[in-house]
Amino acid sequence: MKLILFYLRKLFAVLKNEVLVLPSRVAVIIFFLFILLLPLFTDDLYVLRVFTLASIFAIFAASWDLLSGFTGQLNFGHALFFGVGAYSAALINLHWQLAPWLSIPLGALIGVAAGLIVGIPALRLKGTYLALTTLAFPIIVTGLVFTFPDFTGGELGISGIQKLAPTRIHEYYIISILMLGLCTIMWKITDSNTGIIFHAIREDEIAVRASGVNTTRYKLLAFCLSGFFAGIAGGLYAHFMRIAGPSVLEISLSFMVVIWAMFGGAATIYGPIGAVFFLYPLVEFMHVIQDYRTLMFAFVVLLVLLFMPDGLFRWLREKIETECPRCKVRNIATRDTCRICTAPLD
Repeated sequence: MKLILFYLRKLFAVLKNEVLVLPSRVAVIIFFLFILLLPLFTDDLYVLRVFTLASIFAIFAASWDLLSGFTGQLNFGHALFFGVGAYSAALINLHWQLAPWLSIPLGALIGVAAGLIVGIPALRLKGTYLALTTLAFPIIVTGLVFTFPDFTGGELGISGIQKLAPTRIHEYYIISILMLGLCTIMWKITDSNTGIIFHAIREDEIAVRASGVNTTRYKLLAFCLSGFFAGIAGGLYAHFMRIAGPSVLEISLSFMVVIWAMFGGAATIYGPIGAVFFLYPLVEFMHVIQDYRTLMFAFVVLLVLLFMPDGLFRWLREKIETECPRCKVRNIATRDTCRICTAPLD
C-alpha cells in the first residue's frame, strides 16, 4: 500500500510540475484521453471508422515528417512505403496464412527494404531532383502491379484479407493505441541525439560532414525508419479495409501527406498528426455537402498556409508558450519570468 501511495505521489508531482505547466502538454494529454475514450461516448460505426483511418494516416504523416521534415530529404513518393507495406502484408496474409500481428511487421520490414532502394540512389540528389526521383518510384511499382495481375490482383487489387479484429471497436483500439505508441516513438527519435543529427543535416549537411558525422549513414537510417513506420501504416490499412489495391500507391496520397505535414507544421511530429485528425474528419463529415467539400478543404488549407506558414499547430504553440532566452525552457506565455531559471521573459 505504501509503495502504491509513493508512486501516486510521484505521478502527481510529475503532472503538477512537468505536464500541467505547459498548455501544449495538457493538449497532448487531452488528445490521448480523447482517442482512448471515444468509443465510450459513441457507438456509431461510421465515426469509429473515420477516426480509425485517421489514426492510420497519422502514422503515415508522422513517418513522412521523420524523413522530410527533419532531414530535409524531400520525398514526393512517400506512398511507395505505404503501398509496399499494404501489398506485402496482404500477400503474406493471403498466401502464407499468417496472422495480422505477423504479416504487418513483415510488411513493414519490406518497407525498410523499399526505403533502402529509394535512399541509395537518392543520396547524391537534393531539392527538386530528389523530389522528382522519389516521385517516380510509386509510379514504377504501380506499373509492376498492372504488369503481374495474377500475383498482385491488377486493377482490382488483393481482397479476402483477414480482419484485424472481430469487431470495429476492437480494431479501433488496436490501431489507435498503436498510433499513440508509434508516434511517441517517432517523437522520441527526433528528440534524441539521432534526431539532432537529422535536424543538423537538414540545416547544413556540409558542416555536419565536416564535423566527422557519416551523413550517408544517417540519411539511409532516416529512409529506413520512415519506410518502416509507413509500412506499418500500410499494413494496418490493408487489414482494416481488407483490400490492397493501386489506390495505396497513388500520387495523390503522396501529395496529401505533404499537405498534412505543411498544414500542421513540419519537423514537429505532432503537427502532421494534429493535421490529420483535423482535416481528415473535416472532409469526411462534410459528405452532406459532397459538391463543396473539396472546395472547403482547399480553402482551409490555403488559409492556414497563407497566414501560418510554419503550420497551424506550431503557430498555436508559439502564441500560448514562449521560450526562455537563457535556459531555452518553454513557459506559458502569460509568465513574466522563467519557471526554471527565473530569467525575465520578453
